[in-house]
Amino acid sequence: MSKFRIGFLVFPDMTQLDMTGPHQIFALMPGAEIHLVAKSKEPVKSIEGLLFQPSSTYMDAPACDIFVIPGGPGINDLLTDQATLDLVRWQAAGATHMASVCTGALLLGAVGLLKGKRATTHWLSLDMLKPFGAEPVNERIVIDGKIVTGGGVTAGIDFALQMVAELVGDDAARTIQLTVEYDPRPPFDSGNPARASKELVAEVTKAAEASQAKRQAQVDKAAAALPKSEDAAAAAAPVVAEPATSAPVAATP
Repeated sequence: MSKFRIGFLVFPDMTQLDMTGPHQIFALMPGAEIHLVAKSKEPVKSIEGLLFQPSSTYMDAPACDIFVIPGGPGINDLLTDQATLDLVRWQAAGATHMASVCTGALLLGAVGLLKGKRATTHWLSLDMLKPFGAEPVNERIVIDGKIVTGGGVTAGIDFALQMVAELVGDDAARTIQLTVEYDPRPPFDSGNPARASKELVAEVTKAAEASQAKRQAQVDKAAAALPKSEDAAAAAAPVVAEPATSAPVAATP
């Protein structure tokens, strides 16, 4: 049986369902080996107050086949955090897929992985992909080469099922879907701005204005720090030695 090493970045003030949704699916995938990667081994508290115990640090994390970045308010500071940027670049050098859920896509953008790529994220932050050279797509899941991006929060479950199907087959994905009884039938049809009322969309957008302004400022800083040409990008990229076994020397916790 093939082994698949799957890493999840965990960080303070992440949205827990961005991580736990796909984690639940991947945990049931045959051959999966899952790692929760954080700056230290100290418990990480999500924005909802749940605590997560990292299994690896930036310094000892294994190179993963799939590396998943969740979103949440805590993603903002990571967009300009050099240790985190180094870790994501290092993982990208050897991974078969780099993935995100919700606003985790912004971190993929901050390391230059979205340039020229179709990508998605939470609808409130969709336009923030543009400064990173991405083509924003309002879809549940977007796969462009090795880059896989999921929409807001609950899209992580769909993304993970799609990845399971690609890695080990449709039958395995269907089995997992039935096992977790993933058969969503929400009582309301307001889970997407295209179907929610204009009044509700305006209300949610208004409530998020302050936090979105802070996020936009971080996106602008991160985008401005990206190399302006392919030659500059190559020069700025970290040197990666034996990505299958080595941890990134430059990434300090």
